[in-house]
Amino acid sequence: MMASSAAEEKTFRRFLELFLREMKLPLQESDPLPMRPLTDLLSVDEVEGECLDLCLQHLYKYNCPCSLAAALARATADTILRSDLTIHHLIKNVEDGADPLAQIESVKVARLVFNRLFEICRLWQKEIPFHRRPQPYYETSIHAIKNMRRKMEDKHVIIPDFNTLFNIQDQEEQAFFAVFDGHGGVDAAIYAANHLHVNLVRQESFRQDPVDALCRAFKLTDECFVRKASRENLRCGTTGVVTFLRGRTLYVAWLGDSQVILVRRGQVVELMKPHKPDREDEKQRIEALGGCVIWFGTWRVNGSLSVSRAIGDSEHKPYICGDADHSIIPLDGSEDYLILACDGFWDTVSPDEAVRVVSDHLQENAGDTSMVAHKLVASARDAGSSDNITVIVVFLRDPRSPPPTSTEDEEEGVVEGEVEEEEVAEADDEEREEEEEEDEATRADRDGGEGGSTADIGGKSRGGWPLQQCSAPADLGYEDRTDSFTDRTSLSLLGPSLEGRISLSQGSRQPCPDFSPNLVTASYIYREERPLRRRSCIPFQDASISSFTDPLWPQTAMLLGQAVRQSHRFGYGNRRWVRRWPGSSKELLGLLPSGHLLPNMQRFSYQKPGVAVSQRPYDATI
Repeated sequence: MMASSAAEEKTFRRFLELFLREMKLPLQESDPLPMRPLTDLLSVDEVEGECLDLCLQHLYKYNCPCSLAAALARATADTILRSDLTIHHLIKNVEDGADPLAQIESVKVARLVFNRLFEICRLWQKEIPFHRRPQPYYETSIHAIKNMRRKMEDKHVIIPDFNTLFNIQDQEEQAFFAVFDGHGGVDAAIYAANHLHVNLVRQESFRQDPVDALCRAFKLTDECFVRKASRENLRCGTTGVVTFLRGRTLYVAWLGDSQVILVRRGQVVELMKPHKPDREDEKQRIEALGGCVIWFGTWRVNGSLSVSRAIGDSEHKPYICGDADHSIIPLDGSEDYLILACDGFWDTVSPDEAVRVVSDHLQENAGDTSMVAHKLVASARDAGSSDNITVIVVFLRDPRSPPPTSTEDEEEGVVEGEVEEEEVAEADDEEREEEEEEDEATRADRDGGEGGSTADIGGKSRGGWPLQQCSAPADLGYEDRTDSFTDRTSLSLLGPSLEGRISLSQGSRQPCPDFSPNLVTASYIYREERPLRRRSCIPFQDASISSFTDPLWPQTAMLLGQAVRQSHRFGYGNRRWVRRWPGSSKELLGLLPSGHLLPNMQRFSYQKPGVAVSQRPYDATI
């Protein structure tokens, strides 16, 4: 089979060429791994999930296209699973006279994965045996922050090309989105993010009854992690919410208080009711098992956990159970988007307020969705949330196109002939537009040379990596592992008043890796003097460097000045231990252009904490 189009095949080949040039493989026994596994030992059943995760994380680090990353991860995992892994087994005895448990060192599996991935990429560079099927419209905006907590315990999974990742040929197009909110540690959230979707596909009822398969996958994941926690002395758990799209049907399953809402025609559609101890049915279930629900700041199970269902938490079983609830929602095309988030978001932002934030952002930015999740996270932080915050917004239709109306539906039912003619005309127009776009892409490749293609924007320093169209499937930044790239447009966490302050401009950049303790994902600070944004988002910027022409602007800026100074005085950090960087206050107050530092700051601009510049242009689509 060949790639779906010549332009797409060229993009794939370009990525493979640059990827192979960048990777230093094959890895020897003494060579360090490109990415550190998050667990020490794996059971045989956990190998597939770990292989898929390592491949996807590593490929997305280099902006691999979603469909190609899924195909490469599947091919790599299949070769690993077909190989003889018994030579790597570590036999450990288990209690109660059970059979010995075969486990594998995750470092050895990771070395195998990266070497096989390199070999497959080298083969596919010659001929790509991959055909991408047409996919529904899923534009995704993601943002996750540690906030004021000591550790980041949230994880999320984004799989827009589910069929390719699991080599499913005879099924409607499917997509998988999930948020996991860990407590007591991050291990349970990591385990669920790596293995729940694998357990879903393994269920016998997956093809005929996806919602039953989802609930069984939750239960199986809970049981497997409880056994793993017993072996490794882990005491943690995680809530989770999963949305699974198959064709025109949405399946939702959840445990705990992570939630998802559906927005249809601008109105909130309630999909679920979170599992909290103050629910009467949950309280009755816990008390019937011999437990109790106690008020300790909030309602808690046995005075401990504030959720009544979760994966893990073996010391709280059976009161904290792993039986997921579910709902099924048919889709008719009028749906706008989904919002998945953890309790760090929903505890401070209501569904109606979330819809208002999204609506305002889309109106202010002409339908651009790239920063929607950032605005939602900022709204939760403004409302007082100190917990980890993870937000995923999945757009089910193009927000730049007008929404369908009931009047239009009735007219379509009355005048079918006219609609058919219009559809034929629209199809012809779309075909002509696609041909024109292909011609433009061909001319751009011919004129721009090696790095001039619009698909290769990314800076000379990285060799022009092709831009990815969707975020990575799992965010697994954990302690010293900082190479998670789920959030392609991370900004600084200096506060909501700084939203949009960083200039995301195209051009050649020199990246220097830097990690801020407040960031979930790895950030890149570029040593360059960025040009001024044409559309300033800084309310107190100097009028001489802003495109704002409102005659009342100077008075407004003066009124906002006090609020700005107050926010700096009582900000997110304590002045006794927060280092004050020369020139930063003037830059934030608009006295210096964004991205231009004082002379004594230019040498150390890459060390400025808490600032991340996106890898993609401001007007690019995630």
